[in-house]
Amino acid sequence: MRTRSRPLCVSYEDVKMLSREDNELLVRIEPGAPMGDLLRRFWIPAALAEEVGSPDDPPVRVRLLGEDLVAFRDSEGRIGLIDAYCPHRRASLYWGRNEKCGLRCAYHGWKFDVSGNCTDLPNVEKGENIKRSIRTKSYPCQEKSGMIWTYMGPPELQPPFPPTPVFNLPAGHFHIQKIVLKGNWVQFMEGDVDSSHVSFLHNRVDEAPLGADGQASHLGAAIFQDTAPKFSVHHTAYGILGLARRKADDQHYSWRATQWLLPFSTLIAAKKGLAHTTNIRVPIDDETTMHFRLHANVDGPLTDYDRKAMEYLNLFPEMIPGTFTTKANITNDYLIDRTDQKHRSFTGIKSIPVQDYAVTQSQGPTWIADRSLEKLTTSDQVIVEVRRRLLKTVKRLMEGNEPDEAANVEGTRVRSIEIVLPRDVDALEIVKAETSSVPAWGEVAE
Repeated sequence: MRTRSRPLCVSYEDVKMLSREDNELLVRIEPGAPMGDLLRRFWIPAALAEEVGSPDDPPVRVRLLGEDLVAFRDSEGRIGLIDAYCPHRRASLYWGRNEKCGLRCAYHGWKFDVSGNCTDLPNVEKGENIKRSIRTKSYPCQEKSGMIWTYMGPPELQPPFPPTPVFNLPAGHFHIQKIVLKGNWVQFMEGDVDSSHVSFLHNRVDEAPLGADGQASHLGAAIFQDTAPKFSVHHTAYGILGLARRKADDQHYSWRATQWLLPFSTLIAAKKGLAHTTNIRVPIDDETTMHFRLHANVDGPLTDYDRKAMEYLNLFPEMIPGTFTTKANITNDYLIDRTDQKHRSFTGIKSIPVQDYAVTQSQGPTWIADRSLEKLTTSDQVIVEVRRRLLKTVKRLMEGNEPDEAANVEGTRVRSIEIVLPRDVDALEIVKAETSSVPAWGEVAE
């Protein structure tokens, strides 16, 4: 199938700011919101696999798309994700007993299996007959790449799980972290597709070599040497490929190919053969986000070099023990070190993701940015197209048209890449060949 990509060559005047109405449509996801309905058409990470533990371990709280749920692993290892409140008297099932293939409410002993079926009503005289008519809300789950994924949309529209390589890895190929943050999911996600900010926010100002044990070789020195990349945006059947071109030397360009998979996953560019980061920004509610940060090597198990680079680059921030909150956070100014900022790092903030959090959470006086106040430029092309794609897709759903991206799971067999190429070659064709393991470049209506 031939690709129909959409390169953008726009002037400042062509980059339109969002209206407040479109901004509201873009960011709101709680029950009844059109964008929430769109997200429910896709498989969504709900928790880390380690949170639900072993069979018959205690249940865990999950809040997702504005809904309160509980997750548990039953006696046979199956994952359940059900309504947090027992349908009898609305007591929390978080207090329940996980036993003999079901979660039993601590209040009156009503018991539910992973599919939401009531399997026991011990306080009712004819409970064996009545239980068949009682169900609680449940969502199907799968365990992939260290995460529990769920589908929350109409059952008849449930798509296969996407075959994206980074989402289907065995143990040893990845390191994963979950972080819960105040702030809207779109704000965090937009930073993932913005290759321009890397040259500044994650840079350093001292004379130490960028590659001291990994940085230049892992991230690519051109990121920090050419701070004004040229962008092109290419719509695909699964989302957007954003290309950032920088000068590598007189004969070569460095290309960063970042894949955005609708609705909220971004595969960050990295050199082939090295581990790369995938950011998944899952909305808990309109003003709270779960960040699943997956660092993975799709070509094999993580190497000593991959793990050393994670540590050297501060890719995973230190956490407050027993929580999903970073030690450096908005309440303590992200532990910014102004002396370090003056003499060593560009920000004075230690960890790369926390650097992102600092600028994202500061985008206005509330947890949802007012995008109508922005002054965008051509460096924001990828962000603009991600917004347009989301808005177009959700408006089509509001008109009764289901999203093609949810059904086109085969098209998600893609990866990201950073590659240096001679200036006279067709970089797009090479990038397509290097990042797609199947013909994923379907025709997309623009």
